[in-house]
Amino acid sequence: MKKSFILTALSLTAALLSFSAQAEDKKVTLMLDWFVNPNHGPIVIAQQLGYFKQQGLSVDIQEPADPSMPPKLVAAGNIDLAITYQPNLIIDVSEKLPLVRSATLIATPLNTLMVLDDGKINSLSDLKGKKVGIAISGSEEAIIGKMLESVQLNYQDVAIINVGWALSASLASGKVDAIWGGLRNFETNQLELEGFKAKAYFPEEHGVPVYDELVFVANANKYDAKMIKAFNKAIEQATIYIVNHPQQAWNEFVSYAPDTLNNELNKRAWRDTLTRFSLRPAAIDLKRYNDYAQFMFDNKLIKSMPKAKDYMPMFE
Repeated sequence: MKKSFILTALSLTAALLSFSAQAEDKKVTLMLDWFVNPNHGPIVIAQQLGYFKQQGLSVDIQEPADPSMPPKLVAAGNIDLAITYQPNLIIDVSEKLPLVRSATLIATPLNTLMVLDDGKINSLSDLKGKKVGIAISGSEEAIIGKMLESVQLNYQDVAIINVGWALSASLASGKVDAIWGGLRNFETNQLELEGFKAKAYFPEEHGVPVYDELVFVANANKYDAKMIKAFNKAIEQATIYIVNHPQQAWNEFVSYAPDTLNNELNKRAWRDTLTRFSLRPAAIDLKRYNDYAQFMFDNKLIKSMPKAKDYMPMFE
């Protein structure tokens, strides 16, 4: 009888420990592409409103010291999820990094070819012989070249100037006549706050295939499908909340880090980003990814063309 009681007690203790372990939230490390800003709205809202916790997740949101590192850290197995850009993901996968796209955060391009709206540049054709500022060398020849093709110009018709991260300042000061890489939800607003009106030309309207600006990636060899599905559900809930309650969502967003987020630039960027978030983060569009990979391959940005089906598993 005594032995039976001891065994029952041990079994009960084991069951309680097992339940406690199951009840503990799954820890997830997520590294952003940059410091927290309105582009990360659904992530912050999911954290602030407890949507991650409702899905059994404890998400550690990290900001990178080097924006190029997050996908590499995922590929190395050091973090669970990271944010990157669809074009960058295609490059990484073509170079055999073990990555898969797990969801979309921002489903439209944000990059633009931007000029001052001062009457000097009234169409892309007016850029002939002008200076175009860029922040980082890479894909600008393919994209700017493709955009210029739409007005019977080519890449050699403009002078490319690397201005570092001083894109807005370089345009406002007249150092360059246009900038590539200014985001339609940020640089336009930043210039306006400084007293300059800007005009943007969108790559997807000038021959460049449409693409997802920001996506989540996981390690291709060791991803946790159950965790990713839960994460995506939380992001979807947060996005719906943002769309339905933009002002309340803004208040929740800035409460995450009031000292750095609660300013006029972010407020304007928030307004201009609302329609960019993916309403179905886990949804897959293989053609969109294959079309952009073909564009990159044709323009020698990648040496081999990966197939979207091989790095886009279903997480719905």
